[in-house]
Amino acid sequence: MNNSAVAATALTFEQKLDQLAEVAIRIGLGLAPGQELLMTAPLDALPLARRITEQAYKAGASLVTTLYSDDEAVLARYHHAPNEAFDKAPKWLYDGMAAAFKSGAARLAIAGANPMLLSKEDPDKVGRSNRAVSAASKPAMELITRHEINWTIVAAATPSWAATMFPNDSADVAINKLWDAIFATSRVGGDDPVSLWKKHDDGLQKRAAYMNEKRYAALQYRGPGTDFRLGLSDGHLWMGGGTTAGNGLYCIPNIPTEEIFTTPHKDRADGTVTASKPLSHMGTLIEDIHVRFEGGRIVEARASRGQEVLQKLIDTDDGARRLGEVALVPHSSPIASSGILFYNTLFDENAASHIALGQAYTSCLIDGDKASAEELAQRGANSSLIHVDWMIGSNKLDIDGITADGTAEPVMRQGEWV
Repeated sequence: MNNSAVAATALTFEQKLDQLAEVAIRIGLGLAPGQELLMTAPLDALPLARRITEQAYKAGASLVTTLYSDDEAVLARYHHAPNEAFDKAPKWLYDGMAAAFKSGAARLAIAGANPMLLSKEDPDKVGRSNRAVSAASKPAMELITRHEINWTIVAAATPSWAATMFPNDSADVAINKLWDAIFATSRVGGDDPVSLWKKHDDGLQKRAAYMNEKRYAALQYRGPGTDFRLGLSDGHLWMGGGTTAGNGLYCIPNIPTEEIFTTPHKDRADGTVTASKPLSHMGTLIEDIHVRFEGGRIVEARASRGQEVLQKLIDTDDGARRLGEVALVPHSSPIASSGILFYNTLFDENAASHIALGQAYTSCLIDGDKASAEELAQRGANSSLIHVDWMIGSNKLDIDGITADGTAEPVMRQGEWV
């Protein structure tokens, strides 16, 4: 057990919740005085949402607007709405969110949805609904993927999520375990979590700088079920921890985060890849993902569970079969060391090296924020309505960096930095 985990036991739950809210605003968002905040959260995250709202106003926010989601209302749609309803999404709402971002608002999402919410629903309806949401939300999502605004994601323990993670425990025990895991991996509970986060961010920045100095042309992966070469985009940039958004504000998009990441080339992925952890996607669990790439594109995909949802996901558009992100995470990360499967990408992606299907982060390209869509495509940046991370790292995965002349250099061995 690390020192921060020991110190966490000395604080009350309310104190730790306050610390998480403070980290979300000061470290995650870097919220500026006078800035608006647009927040989304599940209803069960109300206590944390209120603390974040309080911390935002203390930091000088001019207005905090929160949109809440309700699992029961989502299920009511699947059980009672007409079939044609699943091709619709509230475009007016996403247009409003995009307008808020363009006018200077920050974005904060509280994760905590039930990872199994839609596991028993019609995969066709789930896929169609996801496509409709992706299309409607694209203008807002582009501002996020281009890092035009300061944004972050934090997590709140919810009863349904806790029950999925700890099915053999009582409801009270399960949610307490989940809160403890969130606090520990989010580096709160000690005397000064803000300073602790600044130190952690500095370490991630140094690791990204090292990879940027190496300028590898590609990465070669070898592990159980994985033999895969992934080319990197022309003029790619490794990033990790925080970044300065287009509005000039420094933010750390994910709380917690253990990764460094960059933009792969959409046409330079070849070989087979096997997931090391299940993927919880839009309320459906997809297990044992195994795909084969040729020329950057998935030509074969299978899963032992959630096959139909996986297929509909990669059929969203052409870019959904290509990669938009590659991230490196040591197996010794606090999240992996916890031994807990969170069934939530925010956490599980920071337990293992991963790749993401779909939209590329153009901020991971030199002058990518100034390039046109055509220029980005020429440099290898993928375009899609989706961006879905899935985990491929483990303590059995080896990764080599391939230089421009074809020389292989060890980057990771058995899941750890060399």
